[in-house]
Amino acid sequence: MNKPQKATGVPVIAGLSAIAAHYDVVLSDIWGVVHNGRESFAAATDALTRFRGQGGTVVLITNAPRPNGPIRAQLDHLKVPRDAYDDIVTSGDVTMGLIVARGAAPVHHIGPPRDLSLFEAAARSSGAAAPALVALDVADYVLCTGLFDDEHEVPSDYDAAFAAMLARKLPLICANPDIVVQRGDDLIYCAGALAQRYEEMGGQAIYAGKPHPPIYAQALGLAAGLRGRSTPDARILAIGDAMRTDVAGAVQQGIDVLFVTAGIHGEELRGDGPMAAAALEQFSARHGLWPKAAIRDLLW
Repeated sequence: MNKPQKATGVPVIAGLSAIAAHYDVVLSDIWGVVHNGRESFAAATDALTRFRGQGGTVVLITNAPRPNGPIRAQLDHLKVPRDAYDDIVTSGDVTMGLIVARGAAPVHHIGPPRDLSLFEAAARSSGAAAPALVALDVADYVLCTGLFDDEHEVPSDYDAAFAAMLARKLPLICANPDIVVQRGDDLIYCAGALAQRYEEMGGQAIYAGKPHPPIYAQALGLAAGLRGRSTPDARILAIGDAMRTDVAGAVQQGIDVLFVTAGIHGEELRGDGPMAAAALEQFSARHGLWPKAAIRDLLW
């Protein structure tokens, strides 16, 4: 077993095997931990597979703004083995409940066409017709799944739309609270960046996904169903690469979190040895959040 290397306040471990025996359930992030949007990480999927092989349960928990079905298909496409996880819960799954709760109220969608499956899935889950997708000036609320063109646009490009929303006091449902996500070697803006800007302008944002409680409740419900019983918080480990969502959400839920430093914060936390440990300590202090342990990349 690898031993934690506690140079500062956050132990830096060499592999999941160093702490795996302390946990029965893992709630693992996907983007930045299991894949980068273009390729999967073999060492990470191996680590999760080994954890399951020792009797553990793995629920993938992601702020992807689509139902879990398309995410499972994406994982298959990226060659993430099904043996690496038991189930998936997405921010999109939680968002479907928010859509259903609003019934037939007309909605304006901000985001790419690939996310429209969210409305169809919500309709199927409720047995009712999908809400009408309408122009902003006749909508009762706005649902944001991301930028229309996340490779070229930035949040300020939406200021005119946000001003119009503010004038009508429209709430914005954010289907993906992530600010940025890693795609290959690039960082791209997500729906969370738009929701944050709308709030800064004085608007109301309603969030699905991490770090908010509903997605954790749904994930732990799945784990309890798989294991036939609930799991004590002390035996649950979250894994993620985003301080604002993955680490903050786990801390708020009272569960341990393993922080993957090579993800979206990789530029700030790059390097090895004492310098990297010192950077991690300063980074945690700046955010006021302390992971249970840290690892550069998820591996066994």
